[in-house]
Amino acid sequence: MTRGPVLHGELVRLRPIEPRDADRLWEAVQDPEGMRLTGTTETFTREQIDKWAAVVSDRPGRFDWAIVPAAVRDGVPVSDELIGEIVLNDIDPERRSANLRLQMLPNYRGRGYGREAIEEVLRFAFVGGPEHPGPRLHRVGLDVLSINPRAKALYESLGFREEGRLRDVYPDGDGWSDAYVMSVLEDEYVSAND
Repeated sequence: MTRGPVLHGELVRLRPIEPRDADRLWEAVQDPEGMRLTGTTETFTREQIDKWAAVVSDRPGRFDWAIVPAAVRDGVPVSDELIGEIVLNDIDPERRSANLRLQMLPNYRGRGYGREAIEEVLRFAFVGGPEHPGPRLHRVGLDVLSINPRAKALYESLGFREEGRLRDVYPDGDGWSDAYVMSVLEDEYVSAND
C-alpha cells in the first residue's frame, strides 16, 4: 500500500514511489553527474534500491514521488516510467517545516519537468487541495551545492531565498563544495501565487 496523493501538472504527474521504480532509481544512483550535483557520496547496492522502492512510500514523515510524464493519449498515460524523483521529507508537524529534494535522470534535466514538480509539491505542502489537504507547512527548506548554480537559480526563481552558506560541507573530487541553505515560507509562497 502506498501513501500520499497523486499530483498533476501540465508536464508531469507525481505518484508515490513503487517497487516497479527500482530500475530507474538504480539508474539514478549510477549517474556520476547527478550524484555529484546532489552531494550524494554514499554507494548503494541493487538490493538496497529494490528494498527502498518497495517501502519508502509507507514511511511516516515524508512523501516520495516518482516524477512521470503527464502526456496522455486517448485518456491513457503515454508513459508511467519514472524520469525523476522528488521528496518532501523531515516533515515536522510541530514546526510545520520540511525539506525538499529533487533529482532528475540525465535525459530529463533542463526541460521544465523539475520546475513543475517543485511547483506541484510546494502547492501541496503549503495549500493542499480538495482531494489532498496536504501538511499545511510554514517552511520548506533545502540545501543546494555551490557547484550547481543552475539549480540555485531555479530555486530562486520559485521563491526560495538564501539563508546562509555551509562552507566545505560536501566532498567534490579532490576538493570541497559549499552548500547554500535556502527556504521558502508559507506567506511568501501564498503572496507570489495569488
